[in-house]
Order: sequence, then structure tokens, then C-alpha cells
Amino acid sequence: MVQIKIRQARYDEPAVVELVAENMRDLSERYGGTGDDTPIAAADFLPPDGAFFVAVRTGDDGSDGPLVGSAGWRRHGTDAELKRMFTLSAARGHGVARRMLAVIEESARDAGCTRVILETGDKQPEAIALYLSAGYERIEDFGYYQGHEGVLSYAKKIL
Repeated sequence: MVQIKIRQARYDEPAVVELVAENMRDLSERYGGTGDDTPIAAADFLPPDGAFFVAVRTGDDGSDGPLVGSAGWRRHGTDAELKRMFTLSAARGHGVARRMLAVIEESARDAGCTRVILETGDKQPEAIALYLSAGYERIEDFGYYQGHEGVLSYAKKIL
């Protein structure tokens, strides 16, 4: 069984930067271009206005192994916007994304946010299925990709 722990991380940590680059390669394969041109800065994920988390594979002895997933949130008024939700293909199917989503919701709730909002695309059916099964509902599109073909926006009340 794959052992995973989730920890808070800085968005600009070298291992995080490498994982986010893999996320962008995955999105680029699905959508073309750079994958995602949404402006993001490491400061977006600093408490109390955001947080970033990584999933770390652990060894049998409890030692940290490679990063296998990530997710962060940044504040938009009373909302927390989910960003950079990603699981490496080798770690998919083990509940990593569901655990990451729960951590994001808890962190945002603890920071006083009342719902989590997100943008995804129609070429990410596994992400859409996760969000729907976790209680997210379609909302009017917002953000960087508002009005673009294939964009899908979701929200979930967390308070």
C-alpha cells in the first residue's frame, strides 16, 4: 500500500517548483500551450491569505520520499480559490487528490473562508468527477479563463 503524508510547503520550494512544472506539462498535453497562464505568485499561498500543500510518499521507515501531489488555495474575499491541484500519474487511484482536497477545505475554513471555488476544464474528467463527488456544484465562470470555451467553474460551501 502506498503511504502518503500531506504537509504544508512553500510554493517556491525547488521540489514544489518541479512538481508544478509536471502539472503544467500534463495540462499542456490536454489543452495545448503552456497548460495554464493564470498569474500566480508564491506570495498568493502565504497564510493567512492562502496555503500550499504537498503529498509526500513515505518509506516503510517513515522517511520522506518524492512529492506525488499538490494543491493550494488563495483568498478571494471570503472565498478560497483552489489552485494547482495535481497528482502524479503513478500515484493516482490511491485517494491522494481526495485527501488533498479535504486538507485545502480545512485550511481555508480555519482561515475564515466560507467556500472553495475553482476553475477546471472539460478535458479533465477525473478532476470533475472528484469535485462533484466531494459536493462541489457548478457556478458562473470566473477568473482568468472566464468566457473561454471548455472552462468549468465549481464551488463548495465549507462553513
